[in-house]
Amino acid sequence: MTLPADLDAATLKQAIAADLPRLMSLYRDLHAHPELSMQEHRTAAKLAAEARTLGFDVTEKVGGTGVVAVMKNGAGPVLLIRADMDALPLEEQTGLPFASKARAVAHSGVESGVMHACGHDTHMAGWIGTARRLAAAKEQWSGTLVMILQPGEETGEGARAMLDDGLYTRFPKPQYALAFHDAATLPAGVIGITPGYALANVDSVDILVHGVGGHGAYPHTTRDPIVLAARIVLTLQTLVSRENDPANPAVVTVGSFHAGTKHNIISDEARLQLTVRSYTPEVRQMLLEGVKRIARGEAIAAGMPDDKMPEVTWRDNEYTPAAFNTEKFSSRALSLFGQHFGAEWVTKTPAVMGGEDFSRYRLADPSIESLIFWVGGTPRKQWDAAGGNAQKLPSLHSPFWAPEAETVIATATEALTVAALDVLKKQ
Repeated sequence: MTLPADLDAATLKQAIAADLPRLMSLYRDLHAHPELSMQEHRTAAKLAAEARTLGFDVTEKVGGTGVVAVMKNGAGPVLLIRADMDALPLEEQTGLPFASKARAVAHSGVESGVMHACGHDTHMAGWIGTARRLAAAKEQWSGTLVMILQPGEETGEGARAMLDDGLYTRFPKPQYALAFHDAATLPAGVIGITPGYALANVDSVDILVHGVGGHGAYPHTTRDPIVLAARIVLTLQTLVSRENDPANPAVVTVGSFHAGTKHNIISDEARLQLTVRSYTPEVRQMLLEGVKRIARGEAIAAGMPDDKMPEVTWRDNEYTPAAFNTEKFSSRALSLFGQHFGAEWVTKTPAVMGGEDFSRYRLADPSIESLIFWVGGTPRKQWDAAGGNAQKLPSLHSPFWAPEAETVIATATEALTVAALDVLKKQ
């Protein structure tokens, strides 16, 4: 598990360092011009042009705004390397000289500021950096490189859209899938790998709670949906605390509760919005069925008739499935990165309850070896000042998140290149 003899670690680092001014210029441009999910037109066109200059066979508008760049280089495995392109509907507050001033209207119809608050701009710059290194090192590897730029990760729709548009039929189907994500929970330049489940199933659940409205002075003539919805919220907590095995992580969060219009009017409905998170299919099913059962049970206890039962809905085809790092690829990367960067720069990290639709590339074919790893982005001085407590620092999706971009991009480029050369090494 080493680099080819004619591409040693020092040579690779020097080449990446030479590329870094160009990559940082690209990063700053992407950061200043973010685009919302499934609207990444400028971003996709700019990066597609970059890939073409490197000799990739580039196809645009895959799954909407997705880009597929293919480089065939003899016999060998097919490796997919993915970066996501979309930004978040958030007003940037980093104070960076190239901070985003962009505004846009999401598919919901709401206008907002737009910001790369999840670091996808570093992902794209690292993607280009990796493409540059692998294109320059074609004599050192053999196989097929499929590098994709994915839209709509934040909305959980982009990977599915690209797969539905023939990613595995129109283009070479991978045996390996690889990606990285910047991390606010690691010091800049530290690589984290989570073997097994790394990120969670994410389901969005809506509950419409019916009631019988009326005057607030005469509650006995009504069936108050706010009281009923409040009871549902409280009882939902028992799904995790009393029904789920504590050894199997699970989250049920009610993120939105809307009802009523005036002080003295009892509404005829209340609406709840939940995020439900898990790792295994079994726990996911238990939670979703439990939400439905609890909503109905509390309605029965409140005396609601059958035609006024709460309506609980989610979309099985729209959830974000759990990201699973296959044991073989994870162990291989832990060993490889440890040897290359030094053991102090590589760590096993715990699974998190965030979601990542990179999971879909393996879900579409479970035989694929899959790995998404973390690259720390918190500047070391900030990390040390906080005593290593990430809760005291800006997180991903914060308007203040500003990773140490040079370190993230350089480290990710190096790690992706090393992993790719290992997968595609000549036999």
